[in-house]
Order: sequence, then C-alpha cells, then structure tokens
Amino acid sequence: MSNRHTVVLFLSFLLLLLIYETSFHLVVLTLFFLAALLNVFKSPTSELWLLAVVTSEYSIIFAGLTSLLLLTNFYAVSFTLVGTILGLIALVLFLLPIRDAYFIAQKLPSDLEKAFRQMKNVTIKNDQKLINRPFNIFKFLQTIPKVSFRTLTYVTYDDATLTLDFYESVVTGKRPCVIVIHGGSWIGGNSKQLPELNRHLAQVGYHCAAINYRLAPQWKCPAPIEDTAAALTYLRQHADELNIDQNNFVLLGRSAGGQIALLAAYTVQQSGIKGVINFYGPADMIWGYMTPTNPLVLDSRQTLARYIGGDYFEMPDKYAASSPIEFVNRQTVPTLIFHGLPDSLVFYEHSRRLDAKLHQNDVPHYYLELPWATHGFDYNLNGPGGQLSTYAIDYFLNVVTNQQ
Repeated sequence: MSNRHTVVLFLSFLLLLLIYETSFHLVVLTLFFLAALLNVFKSPTSELWLLAVVTSEYSIIFAGLTSLLLLTNFYAVSFTLVGTILGLIALVLFLLPIRDAYFIAQKLPSDLEKAFRQMKNVTIKNDQKLINRPFNIFKFLQTIPKVSFRTLTYVTYDDATLTLDFYESVVTGKRPCVIVIHGGSWIGGNSKQLPELNRHLAQVGYHCAAINYRLAPQWKCPAPIEDTAAALTYLRQHADELNIDQNNFVLLGRSAGGQIALLAAYTVQQSGIKGVINFYGPADMIWGYMTPTNPLVLDSRQTLARYIGGDYFEMPDKYAASSPIEFVNRQTVPTLIFHGLPDSLVFYEHSRRLDAKLHQNDVPHYYLELPWATHGFDYNLNGPGGQLSTYAIDYFLNVVTNQQ
C-alpha cells in the first residue's frame, strides 16, 4: 500500500471518529494535529505552506495551546480519548522544532569554527558564545529594536529606476555592508521584505542595503545580476558619505534572491565581495527544471521559464549560465547556506548539491540543514530556525569581514 493510500485511509478513519464522537475539543485537537503534520511533511498546497511557516517557527505557541486544550479536554464533560491521543501526537510534533533546534545549537559553534578554521580571520570569542547562545527558548517573545532606513536611488536605466533601503550601522566608523536581495520567484517582492534581519544587522555593527531589482517576465536573467553589480558600484562610489568599508561587502539572498546573490557573488568581477549567504535559493537551475515542484504549491517550470526566457530544452546554455553551482571553483568566496528539509517550493537538494560542489573545491562554507523548516522559515527571527540562522550569520560575518 502506498503512503498516499495510507494517509487517505487514516484521514477517513479520523473523519468517521469525528462523526461518531464529535465535540469541540475533538474537532479543535484534530485540526491542531493536522496542522502539526506540516512540521514533518511537505506542504501540499501554497496555502498550507504559509500555515507551515507559522506552525514551525511559532511552535512554542502552538504547543502551549495544545497543552491547554488537552487539560480542558481531560476535565470536560464530553471528554474524548481520541481527542487526547491526537492532541498528544500534535504536542510532540509541535515540540519537534524546539527539540531539534536545541540539539543543533549544541554543535553549531564548534561546527562553524571547524568550517571556517582555514580562514585566518577573527573568530567569535568563547565568552561571546556563552552570551549569544545559538538557541534560547526565552527569546521567542523578544522584540527587535526599530532601526530607521533611507531609500536611495542606485541606478537609472532607460526603462527602470531602482532603489535600495539603507540601514546604517549603529556602530560608528567605516563598517562592512551586507547587500540583501529579496525573494518572490523573480516576479514579485521588494526591498521591504522581512526587515527584521536588516535591523538586527545594523544593531550588531553592519550597514545593510536591501535592494530592489528588475523583475520577470519583463526583464529576464541576468538583469537582476546586473542590478546587484550596479548596487555594488553605487555603494562603493558613495562609501565615504555612507561610512562603508568598500573592501567588505557580503551578499545575502532569500529564495529567488538566493540564486541572484550566489550567481552575483560567484561571477561579478568586483573587488570587496567577501562572502555570500543563501537562504533556500535554487543553486542548480538545470536540476530544478528537471525536478519540478508540486504545481499546487508552485509551478517551478513555469517560474523558471519566465525568469530565463524559455524552457530548458530551448535554451540549455542559458539555464547553465544562470546556475550558481556551475561557477564554483577554488577562488569562490566563502558561502553560508540555509535550507529546510520539508521545503516544498525549492527542494533542499539544491543546497546539498551546492554543498558538495563547494566541498570538492575546498571553498570555506557551512550548510545548515533544518529538519523541520520550510521555505521562509526566517519569517520569525526569534523562532527556532530564525535564531539558529541569525547566530550563524553573525559568526560568518565576523569571520569573513574580520571584525572585532
């Protein structure tokens, strides 16, 4: 019997139980159970993908609500054994991200130190590691201080004018700059996407430039790569007035922005690019075309065709030219990669393949694979995935930019 048939039979069994023994607690606990399954299985639709982001990165809240429902169900007049069983399973599944994050956090500092040991730059001191632990359950409710930004025009073409949002470091003097490239399947999104990390970076001593770029289908690849190069040129030209250390740039991208950040970091011939950070971006466009995603979540072939200009069989060379993995060599800049195993929009195999290629070429890098995390897991910077990735970013930036 296939897994799909097993799931259908199990859900049918639950439906019969609901009809036979319906109560408020049973219905709600069943819904929580189904939501908790998103912490271990890929989302079957785009709507459930959004729910998966919430259930995994706000898992402590769902675990608390499930516990409360279990307690009230136990004392309710309409107590149901089935509801209790489903609630207990849901509770375990909601706690999985917290458990996994705890165990990953125990090894993360030493793993990062080992990954970048060959680089002779500054590393985070032991006392800093103790203060800034990779994962702390009490950080779930913390807020990130607001940091203002300026919107600057960085390039004007005949048919487009592009801006960036510049978050100035709270630490004075010449500081490194992180260029953040948003996601959105190359057709949407903007520089205002997920600003919490931008504010965090400014708080810990880095300038942050979140850029807008030309979008598909009106503009095809390599337009966003050219825009990233233009942003680098602008920031370098205005380094004095913006207090930027023009020898210290790091590119950071999410999803489609991850592909742009990687490809720009690996191909743009500009000095000062010290590293690249990739959140769940497609690194191998050829493999991505040959292994399409569930169209109920994202029609990946159509998305790639709009961005590149056609399907793979029409233009294989252009798919290769847009694949960051094709440009990895021994001179490739240090790379930090984040990906979740249940990611249903961009399969984690992209990052595994990139990790292997970087290993083959002895490029300093680190790949943080998260068992529970889905696409966009860093939406909550204080969630399990958000905390671990932010710690790794702080470490990585400290190493590649050689900052005290």
